[in-house]
Amino acid sequence: MNYRAPLRDMRFVIHELFDVSGHCALLGNGLDRELIDGVLDEAARYTGEVVAPLNRNSDEEGVTLVDGAVTTPKGFREAYRQYVENGWASMTGPIEFGGQGFPQLVACNFHEMLMGASLSFRIYSGLTEGAVLALYKHGSPELQAAYLAKLVSGEWTGTMCLTEPQAGTDLALLRTRAEPQVDGSYKVSGSKIFISGGEHDMSENIVHLVLARLPDAPAGVKGISLFLVPKFVANPDGTPGARNALNCGAIEHKMGIKGAATCVMNFDGATGWLVGEPNQGLACMFTMMNDARFQVGLQGLGIAEQAYQGALSYARERLQSRALTGPAQPDKPADPIIVHPDVRRMLLTQKTLVEGCRMLAAYTARQLDLEHGHPDATVRHAAAKRAALLIPIVKAFFTDMGQEVASLGVQVYGGHGYIREWGMEQLMRDSRITQLYEGTNGIQALDLIRRKLLGDGGAELSALQAEFSELCDDQAKRPALRELAATVQARLGEWRELGAEVIAASQRDPQEIGACSVEFLQYSAYVLLAGLWLQAAARAQDALEVGSGEAAFYRAKLQSADFYLRRVLPRASAHREAIRGGAQCLMALDEDSFAF
Repeated sequence: MNYRAPLRDMRFVIHELFDVSGHCALLGNGLDRELIDGVLDEAARYTGEVVAPLNRNSDEEGVTLVDGAVTTPKGFREAYRQYVENGWASMTGPIEFGGQGFPQLVACNFHEMLMGASLSFRIYSGLTEGAVLALYKHGSPELQAAYLAKLVSGEWTGTMCLTEPQAGTDLALLRTRAEPQVDGSYKVSGSKIFISGGEHDMSENIVHLVLARLPDAPAGVKGISLFLVPKFVANPDGTPGARNALNCGAIEHKMGIKGAATCVMNFDGATGWLVGEPNQGLACMFTMMNDARFQVGLQGLGIAEQAYQGALSYARERLQSRALTGPAQPDKPADPIIVHPDVRRMLLTQKTLVEGCRMLAAYTARQLDLEHGHPDATVRHAAAKRAALLIPIVKAFFTDMGQEVASLGVQVYGGHGYIREWGMEQLMRDSRITQLYEGTNGIQALDLIRRKLLGDGGAELSALQAEFSELCDDQAKRPALRELAATVQARLGEWRELGAEVIAASQRDPQEIGACSVEFLQYSAYVLLAGLWLQAAARAQDALEVGSGEAAFYRAKLQSADFYLRRVLPRASAHREAIRGGAQCLMALDEDSFAF
């Protein structure tokens, strides 16, 4: 299955909806449209020609572990060499450590391309960017000098070591220990599981960020610290030095992403250094966790785009039956299946979910950029709150969407979708993990309710709703968009009411938090996408009214917005009714009654 970056739609989003050139001017990074477009062109070439051809073989070949050394699939090392030499690894890194300082609003497009081309390949570099963030924000000057430039360049890769066999979501159960040494270092001992890229042959060093407990640490999550534990301790000249006391004890045999090494990492008195303050490891780790969760959302988006491309190509080529209105192509023995309404339903569902999520990804990336780079502290604070509200929605909804779109791709292919050689079933297997790691989607939904909605009484959510309500008011004045605007405005009003109901119910009964969380996140995502589709329709209408030379592209945007609001947005009503069903029907059944 081929992958081709959706450059026209990406440019529509970043240039026409979010004015990336003005955004870059505001951030003062010197990037202009010509440079950005050139970068995206080269990104499309690299991901399409170098990375994508590795995806199928990596699934077949997998990784091997011999005497503690992991060998990655054929072609991965060469593709990663190009990734580093061509500057892709340093794209978002801080300039003072050799990075290029690209904003997320640009970089998220390249990262989506990587995910769509080969998720297994992207796994190895994905957490390095988060490690850079954590070390840049919390690391000592000495640690930064020794490790940060190599991580930024991609010569060294990074991992995030949280999970233990008994401690997954509940990090209070974590047992890994760190013993202080007289020289200021620590000896870290314990085992971590599910470590993406914990061992491999693509970079000369791997820098692990490990959560562990100090001897005098208080119990629970308040007693967790963060440590930098490298595979090879850095020499003063920046080269890899002595091998550390850590090893890969096993690799997991997984349902998908088989080209990515998911490792059991054993630390046996390994030398490490404290990152940040003692017992503040969770706060430090969350610096990279938010980036990781955004990136996992992009994984769902990238796989969904690939699945949509495959389904569309197949639907145009596969001849089966005749159109219900009579032969569409009478010169052929049958019509291509794209003429059938149900196939169109699946393709349009894929298309509108993918393109809607791409808009939401860009909207969120813009907030992340403003949070870290705007000159005004008030704007930075406001953007941080908005990004925090959106991250759990992006992570959970995008990955649920990726699984749905991949499943629809299998359905479009019919029996061939179930057969390995066509590639669609791999996307469905690969996408499944995205709903689980970096916090399951149920955990994301709890975060949205407990920390975000209840945390400020719904204030930030209200501000977001007001922003889209203003958009509806503006577009309701245009005859061509009046119906779309009215539909979105009605849903926004419903969303406000539902948010108030959820807050009130959660305050009466804590069980309601867990009972409604997933449904509320899903409802929120569908309405957010509706607002963004209205924004896209408004831009398309503008272009058509001035006589754009790409009339077909903009008409397709209007038609896609209409489909989304008529055929996808109604799903929100089911989520609303489920929320109003309450917790009682979930908790009333005695545990023993689940037995069979």
